[in-house]
Amino acid sequence: MIELTPIQIRSLKLAKDGDVFLHQDGKRWTHLDATETYAKTDRFKERPQKVKFMKTSTLNELTEFGLLKKLNPEAQTEESAHAITMAGKMWLLKNK
Repeated sequence: MIELTPIQIRSLKLAKDGDVFLHQDGKRWTHLDATETYAKTDRFKERPQKVKFMKTSTLNELTEFGLLKKLNPEAQTEESAHAITMAGKMWLLKNK
C-alpha cells in the first residue's frame, strides 16, 4: 500500500482530470492551454479560479510509484505529456 501526501493526492486528481503538460516556466505541470475558469467580467460576478498545477518533483515521485506514465516513452521527461495509469485510478478509488 502506497502512502501519499496531500500534495501528491491533489496532483493525482489533477492528472485524473486530463493529461498534464509542462508549463512555460519549466517547473510546473498543468493541463494543455489551462486558463482561469471564470473571466473577471463574468456576468454572474464569479471569482476567477486559479489554474491548478503540480511541480516537477511531485510528478517524478508519482511516476516512480507507477501512478503516472509518460505518453511518449521515447521522449525525455520534460518534453512528454503525462497521464494517470490504471494503478493511479485504482488508488484514488480505494483512498478517496
